[in-house]
Amino acid sequence: MIMLRRLVAPTVFIVALAALANFGSVASERFGISPLSDQGRNALWMAGYLGIAWLLSRVADLVLSRMRPRNRPVPKLLRDLVSALLFIVAFVSGAMLLMGHSAGSALAGSTVVLALLGFAIRNVVADTLSGIALGLEAPFRIGDWVDIEGLARGRVIEIGWRTTRLLTRDSTYVILPNSQISRQRIVNYSAPRAEFRVQMEIVLDHATAADEGAEILQAALLKAPLIKQSPAPDVRIQSIETEGVRYAMRYWLERFDHEIDARDAIWREVDKALRRGGASAPIRRIRVFGDPSADLPPETAKVRVLGIGTDLHGHGSEPERPRVRATT
Repeated sequence: MIMLRRLVAPTVFIVALAALANFGSVASERFGISPLSDQGRNALWMAGYLGIAWLLSRVADLVLSRMRPRNRPVPKLLRDLVSALLFIVAFVSGAMLLMGHSAGSALAGSTVVLALLGFAIRNVVADTLSGIALGLEAPFRIGDWVDIEGLARGRVIEIGWRTTRLLTRDSTYVILPNSQISRQRIVNYSAPRAEFRVQMEIVLDHATAADEGAEILQAALLKAPLIKQSPAPDVRIQSIETEGVRYAMRYWLERFDHEIDARDAIWREVDKALRRGGASAPIRRIRVFGDPSADLPPETAKVRVLGIGTDLHGHGSEPERPRVRATT
């Protein structure tokens, strides 16, 4: 009931204008008062347009204020934009009436003017509407660590109607238009919880048994700082490839800004564990085979691998293509 009281003032204003228009025609007949001139009637029409815009803006504000999409209130900026558009249409229509246009042409002209204005500030409107959409959807909040694909990765420090500001891990201040953010894939590392899991991969040589390699990596994870021990980190064998055995080291972090330091600490512990255990990453070995029918010294093979094109006697010749085999 209290909210409906906001409709009383514009309704009374419109009724008063209608009564004034009717009273003018009746008074001119009964009391001989000259009727309103064309400019006077146009002024009443302009006031009527403004009164209707006033009433419609109040109705729209009441409707939007009661809507709660996704359990979130509609931003006040959206209600203000609706009211502003209604008053702009009413004002332009009234101005065109005062300049001698008919009511229908005035409304049509105001629509054209509004379209031209919207085209001129389309980027600002797009950013603002995208900001409203981000406010309703709330894919991130201030303080969240986000990765906006192709744009930036950092912590959200301010969310505006036109732009969103991030602070990267390098302390770089990034300002992004909301219209660009709304078109990109957003990864929020702080929602629904601040903790998240990270996966790192490594390939060990076939000389190290798969079970032994997993135990070495698991011991390294348990010694690394910053990672959570509950849930406990684990090691999974991804595949057995020609280069070696591929492992995935999975662990949980409490905060996204710990990710770089945790990764560095884990690699250090992994290196120590591999050296203690005698394991290593795969090493590519290349063996060069020369002509089996000739007993050539090693430097000949070297010359042929480099492709210099000279024989042992220093004469130029087409270098023989060495046979190269890569083994692991």
